[in-house]
Amino acid sequence: MPPDVCPNCGAIIPPKAKSCPGCGSDEKTGWSDSAYASNLGIPEEKFDYDDFVKKEFGESSPKPRRIHWVWWLTALLLAILFLMVFLR
Repeated sequence: MPPDVCPNCGAIIPPKAKSCPGCGSDEKTGWSDSAYASNLGIPEEKFDYDDFVKKEFGESSPKPRRIHWVWWLTALLLAILFLMVFLR
């Protein structure tokens, strides 16, 4: 039984077809699970996350930015206001 859509070219395959009308794929060349999985482009090797991060972001890791002094002052004033309201 052929699939509804060809996994190689995306053409619609009629029921009971022996091969794809678009690219000629059949059970031996493109409809089997092993042939379909081999065309996905997934590498055989293990994925190295650290190597990926180095390639994607460079050698240095991103450094977090410091909190601006205005936000520290705002937090301090809010804490003082909070204490004044609840200590009355």
